[in-house]
Amino acid sequence: MPCGGARIDLFLAAIVIGITNGAFIALIALGYTLVYGIIELINFSHGDLFMLGTFACLTTLTLLGFATEVGIGGTPWWALLAAMLLAMAFCGTLNVLAERIAYRPLRKAPRLAPLISAIGVSFIYVNLGLLWQGPTPRRFPDLLPQYDFVSQMFGLETLVRFTFKDLFVLGLAIPLMLALAWVIRNTRMGKAMRAVAQDSEMASQMGIDVNRVISFTFLLGGILAGAAGLMYGLYNNNTVFTLGFDAGLKAFTAAVLGGIGNVSGAALGGFVLGLLSAIVITFLGGQWDSVGVFSLLVIILVFKPTGLLGQGASD
Repeated sequence: MPCGGARIDLFLAAIVIGITNGAFIALIALGYTLVYGIIELINFSHGDLFMLGTFACLTTLTLLGFATEVGIGGTPWWALLAAMLLAMAFCGTLNVLAERIAYRPLRKAPRLAPLISAIGVSFIYVNLGLLWQGPTPRRFPDLLPQYDFVSQMFGLETLVRFTFKDLFVLGLAIPLMLALAWVIRNTRMGKAMRAVAQDSEMASQMGIDVNRVISFTFLLGGILAGAAGLMYGLYNNNTVFTLGFDAGLKAFTAAVLGGIGNVSGAALGGFVLGLLSAIVITFLGGQWDSVGVFSLLVIILVFKPTGLLGQGASD
């Protein structure tokens, strides 16, 4: 076990990794919390939708001729933008179709029916991913500059690394979260979303198209999942058809941790979960990752069942 300065370096390195991983988790968790806040459905297929987002990005980059590493000075930003936009459109469209076909007909059914339907959609996504990219892990092209700000810019010899990949993820994830918050709070559709979340029947009587609002909510969740797919692939340089289970489980935990139905809570829960996971893995080992994460969840729910920021259906 390292001691002294080395332990401090390890802790700071874990903090950087945790914040970056927390950004992925937060973006996926927002998809869970948006849907739950509107129609109180736990969309268990959302993690696998994120997995398909990574596949969409990988396929786009491959078709554009960037299936291998490019390296410093050769970052094809136009290709990354194209891959992200196509993945966002793909995941958003797929999520809207799932809502229209699998969830909307069961909206007035007992709550167990749409929950089972969501699990069924999850299996469809997993098998689609299996047919799409096969059973083995696929390597993502390493297209971002290999630059470490700590050592190359400041010349420090330390275990702490803040690379261009970290900057890319945070520089994209945080504006997306802020944009989502702005849409919900300041746009006409956002106000309609809050009205439907508070009382869908009353909102319908006031002239709000509830079905359109719900479809828009699924669209937003899919868009965020698609963007997270590109960030995950470029940061970790790999993807696999089973990726959605672990990612979805952590994201759902983050949403519950922050307060399911609360947008700010989901973002906070994602970062808290990412930090905790990184610290546990660094000092205790990967086998304790799930133990630490779910122990925190149990403790939070015992003392504050509504999560860190409480349930805010109209947030």
